[in-house]
Amino acid sequence: MRLENRVALVTGGGSGIGRATSELFAREGAIVVVSDLNEVDALESVQRIEAGGGVASPVTGDVSSSADAERMVRAAVDTHGRLDVLVNSAGVSGRNALPESANPEEVWDRVIDVNLKGTYLVSWYAVPEMERTGGGSIINLSSIMGLVGYPAGLGGGFNAYGPSKGGVLQFTRHLAVDTARKNIRVNCICPGYVATNLTRALTDDEDLLRDLEGRHPMGRLGRPEEIAYAVLFLASDESSFMTGAPMIVDGGYTAQ
Repeated sequence: MRLENRVALVTGGGSGIGRATSELFAREGAIVVVSDLNEVDALESVQRIEAGGGVASPVTGDVSSSADAERMVRAAVDTHGRLDVLVNSAGVSGRNALPESANPEEVWDRVIDVNLKGTYLVSWYAVPEMERTGGGSIINLSSIMGLVGYPAGLGGGFNAYGPSKGGVLQFTRHLAVDTARKNIRVNCICPGYVATNLTRALTDDEDLLRDLEGRHPMGRLGRPEEIAYAVLFLASDESSFMTGAPMIVDGGYTAQ
């Protein structure tokens, strides 16, 4: 098993890429702490892991809250004595960050708070714990929209999602350089469009779905488990000479 007896904290682990990653980690021997804003979703992920013979526990909180971010890390360390892997998967888009009645500034702030500040805060509390036990691996979820601009006509000009994910990529690089001598590796995944709750508003529109599929040379969207396997590689010793790197998993989107 590639993560046998390692303790992993996965934020946003109640759905989508976070859930797929949590379940895969458990199958690879990790003890998984599933964090999510939604308690029901976190519990469901834990139950799915336990039903498959894995070990997991839930913790509820908002990654954009310093107190909650610290509590997530403590949930792993206090229960299992250490934290070996952190996956910062919690995220929102401008489409689902807040109710439609919210103004543009409120939506911008919420997206930046969850995607970028949340990644920063959980990492802030995780790094000292990893250093204390000899090292670890942090995997952040960026996006292809942190690398390229939205296509014209898709409303990306004032969308906070791309800037937030570009910030995650730069934060990854800076933290990686700072922690490399502490045996803490920090990398990020840049997925293309993946069929999850985050993209449901897009994929429920058949015309828009066909358009998005056509923008990927492979002719389809990604699946959460395909991203999870990339996360597993970065969490495992197989990527031991990688840090500060973006791994693009996008069906060829950014190769065009």
